[in-house]
Amino acid sequence: MKKALISIFAVTVLMTGCATAKTDTASSNPPAGSPTVEASKAPTAKSDKKVILITPEKIGVNPFFAQEDEGVKKAGKEFGVVVKTVESTDASAIEQNLRAAVADNYDLIITSSFESEDALKKVAAENPKKSFAIIDTVVDLPNVRSVVFREHEASYLLGAAAGLATKKNIVGMVAAVDIPLIKKYTVGFQEGLKATNPNAKFIVNYVGSFTDPAKAKELALTQFAQGADFIAGASAVGDLGVFEAAKEKGFFTSGQDIDRTVTDPEHIVLSQLKGTDAVAYQTVKDFVNGTFKFGSVDYGLKEDGVGVTFVTKESKSTLSPFIGQDVITKVKAIRDDIVSGKVKVENPVK
Repeated sequence: MKKALISIFAVTVLMTGCATAKTDTASSNPPAGSPTVEASKAPTAKSDKKVILITPEKIGVNPFFAQEDEGVKKAGKEFGVVVKTVESTDASAIEQNLRAAVADNYDLIITSSFESEDALKKVAAENPKKSFAIIDTVVDLPNVRSVVFREHEASYLLGAAAGLATKKNIVGMVAAVDIPLIKKYTVGFQEGLKATNPNAKFIVNYVGSFTDPAKAKELALTQFAQGADFIAGASAVGDLGVFEAAKEKGFFTSGQDIDRTVTDPEHIVLSQLKGTDAVAYQTVKDFVNGTFKFGSVDYGLKEDGVGVTFVTKESKSTLSPFIGQDVITKVKAIRDDIVSGKVKVENPVK
């Protein structure tokens, strides 16, 4: 079974402290604008199943986990399932929270990211009759559903857009760490770039960390000095440094996982998306409907698990003239060809 597929934005510094929890209990749809109902005050749910999401770090630190929380909440409300989210605020708390969920007899225990792998392997192996799921990595156990993504498909679209939009035929990427898994981003992007603009030069530099905006900014400035007019951010927290450099120098960039264009649409003109909310929702839905299966399940463009702003998802931002509607139309056609199988985007990690 393949190793963990880490999210570019999901890797951040774990905060110190002990586990904290917030609880949401499903009920009939409340009136719009009504406050969240506390577990002790909620009406009886429509289902007797209980689902818990255990994040490997505090949700406020990383929107990647906030999306998971939203997906679980949405499923809880829609299917009448009692749901609870527990935020782990240090690495040791992950195993502690998993064991507490087992003791509290949750029917489905969901966690995510490579930070949770070791703890889940231990707890799931010791509790073979319990059902577990992990998002964005693989744990090869018979009672675990592993939900992963075909990020290389979205990276291909992003590279294709950059190839069509660049005016200087020089495109860059600031990536986190030079390890095989990051090739899903760098290689996918480069292949898409070559497909639409074989004459474009591709510059890639590695920060050597997932949490160094200063170094990422330095690399972005170096790429800009080499002539790049579009520099993709793929360095987790480091992307903040890329965004800062783009604003200072006036080049164009893109974000990861969520729609980053809304923070600075003049310079952050695209975002590569990862639907952790959608897969968390689908995981709960499958469990409630009796279609839940263990093993590895992957989500790509066809399943709407990954995408690119303006191409696969609309944005609150106005489309940048640097990209333009003509580019979006062409990239949408490429997206359709990938979904239909006409265009094959190989996974470089395999």
